[in-house]
Amino acid sequence: MTLWWAIAAVCLGCYALKLAGLAAPRRVLDHPRVRRFAELVPVALLAALIAVQTFTAEGGLSFDPARTAGLGAAVVALLLRAPFLVVLASAAVVTALARMLLG
Repeated sequence: MTLWWAIAAVCLGCYALKLAGLAAPRRVLDHPRVRRFAELVPVALLAALIAVQTFTAEGGLSFDPARTAGLGAAVVALLLRAPFLVVLASAAVVTALARMLLG
């Protein structure tokens, strides 16, 4: 039951943040620092998510060569300015090949 209370609290918090964003005055939203923050936060959160998904397993730090190879392939594809689906496909193929070769 505690889990459901936590989920409800997080839902209310998300709704309150959304409401605060909609209620914020335009002059606050147009401030250069707020704009810069809004541009950088999604990138930082996505990078953190990628790091956690790549280098953790079962709640602990781990190194999976196949995942790391897939991440490397995605980085190379991004540096080559490949379309998003090509980035995903190259990461998936390299990860699968690494798992097949490494056992």
